[in-house]
Amino acid sequence: MNLSVGGVKTGRTYVQWLVAILVATTLLNYGLQSGWISPMKKVLQSADSPTGTALTDSEVSWIASTMSIAATFGVSMYAYIADKYGRKIGVIAMVIPQALSWIIALVSTNTAALIVARICAGLPAGGCFNLVPMYVKEISQDNIRGTLVALTMTFQNIGILFMYAMGGYLNYYVILWIVVCVPIVATVLLVVVAPESPDFLVKKGKIEDAARTIAKLRGLDVKDEIVQNEIDFMKNEEHHYKTIENITFWSIFKNKAWRKGFVLCSLILTALDLNGAMSIMTYAWSIMTRSGVTVNPEPQTLSVPVVMILGSFVSMICIEKIGRKPLLAGGFALTCVSWICLGTTLILQEQGAAVPGWVSVVAIVLSVFAYAAGVMPTTYVLLAEIFNFQVRAKLIGIIVTYGWALVAVQLMLYDPISNAFGMYTMFYIFAGVNLAGALLVLIFVPETMGKSVEEIEQLLVGKK
Repeated sequence: MNLSVGGVKTGRTYVQWLVAILVATTLLNYGLQSGWISPMKKVLQSADSPTGTALTDSEVSWIASTMSIAATFGVSMYAYIADKYGRKIGVIAMVIPQALSWIIALVSTNTAALIVARICAGLPAGGCFNLVPMYVKEISQDNIRGTLVALTMTFQNIGILFMYAMGGYLNYYVILWIVVCVPIVATVLLVVVAPESPDFLVKKGKIEDAARTIAKLRGLDVKDEIVQNEIDFMKNEEHHYKTIENITFWSIFKNKAWRKGFVLCSLILTALDLNGAMSIMTYAWSIMTRSGVTVNPEPQTLSVPVVMILGSFVSMICIEKIGRKPLLAGGFALTCVSWICLGTTLILQEQGAAVPGWVSVVAIVLSVFAYAAGVMPTTYVLLAEIFNFQVRAKLIGIIVTYGWALVAVQLMLYDPISNAFGMYTMFYIFAGVNLAGALLVLIFVPETMGKSVEEIEQLLVGKK
């Protein structure tokens, strides 16, 4: 698509869309991995389990949570690769262990091998939510930045949908043969098509390469004023931060804007990763069954990723129109109401009340819609926007590592707490987390839509 203002050519955006979609295949594969446990739990715990014996609840919990545990280590590893060798190399380095994880699951079916496979999937999972938003932010122009980051988050939901659909109807091994192709094909395309981030090229002093990359991404001549203005801005920013003796974590936290941004993003990610959505995506089939859906839960669980994809498109449409703050606060608020409804339904069912199964389904569907339309994509848009590129990799790395640790805790504790105190207890806890998240966003988080990093930093330090 060609863009012009007043008859003056301002470029086109389709290359940016193409690169964003290509990089998002890492999140597609993550979605396949995230959705794998839900349909496979009943297979792994059946008499015909491919492991040879039916797995216990404890073994399934370990297999489910291992990916999140490994992701906590993957974040710092991929942040280092992105800063040292480049964003493109970091993305390519993610798809290789993603392919390896599926290959291990194919060739060996014992419990230990499945845990190793999940570790291989978990390391790049940590990199996905750190590196992909960062890379997409750095290759996209400001007026489509939020939309493209939200688009990449949609691919996680598409992956979950494909896995749920295949899991209900295809053989265990057929599924693995299909999904192993995704990261293999992605690796080839990334090597051929994806450019290095212009920000990283400027950081390494490769100014001419950065100008050519921006020109290619924008569909403009390398001498165009728009290209040169972007390069000049990046050079000035790089020169400014080179005057700082050494950007250490201590110097980062002495900067008020970076410190406040770090605290706010950490709190938002706490609410995101403890809001209950990961438990739904991981244990959708068993949650549907235990909450009163007695007639063939598999088709009902498909509603989860379908609604998440719908929510993702809502996010893409709205994020550059109504802003980040309303979407994020509204997402947390709707999720809170949904979990209160589901928790109350579970209590009534436990006391013998006849509550229709569709009530639970509606509550679950509304919660995952809110997660996909507001909570998840907007959080990662904020992470990509708030920090300057000189500290972006370091701070996002710390925050996302912390978030993955919370996800691992959530998945490890969900079954034990639900079995000991009732499943409704977990959903009331999730409701409280979402309420806190909504209040945090409404009171403390600034609107970042359409603003430069400098303008956002001014808002964080209280200047207008």
